[in-house]
Amino acid sequence: MATRQNIVDAADTLFYERGFEHTSFAHIADAVQISRGNFYHHFKSKDEILAAVIDARLERTRSMLKQWERDGASPEERIGLFVSILLRNQAKIMRHGCPVGTLCTELTKLGHAQQADANAIMKLFQTWLRGQFEQMGCKKDADKLALHLLSRTQGVAVVAQSLRDRNFLQHEVEQMLQWVEACKPVRPPSAGRSR
Repeated sequence: MATRQNIVDAADTLFYERGFEHTSFAHIADAVQISRGNFYHHFKSKDEILAAVIDARLERTRSMLKQWERDGASPEERIGLFVSILLRNQAKIMRHGCPVGTLCTELTKLGHAQQADANAIMKLFQTWLRGQFEQMGCKKDADKLALHLLSRTQGVAVVAQSLRDRNFLQHEVEQMLQWVEACKPVRPPSAGRSR
């Protein structure tokens, strides 16, 4: 079981850094330092490995979202944890882009059968963000706001990778956090008691 997990972990890293199409069985076997025979004992095809990588990413994403639910005291704070992932992962993003976005984009370009499975990770974020905006009191526009923020973070990751500009990344994160605060519905002030 440990060897299988090592293969999935190595493939996950290589698919992110090199791309799915440019990662071969040999690359993964070399990274794990196992023979091809042992490798084929665990996975018969690269698509089987891709399915395992997607499953692992889905599980990690679900765990991360649950952790954000525990860590954030309000929907705004929890959305802030989502946006700030760009800063926490900035070194990787500058080198390779967003791991979710790059895989979804590559599989779409390839017309790959597992494209919808990879998109499920993006859908997890969308659904979670929609729930946060609903909790903020933005029920009517929650889905639009979630998609806007999701697409903006993906766009920022692409531009940051292209320009390799940390200041741009920092500025955009700050702008997104301000935008989230501005999305909060204005609550009318409490009426004072008349004497």
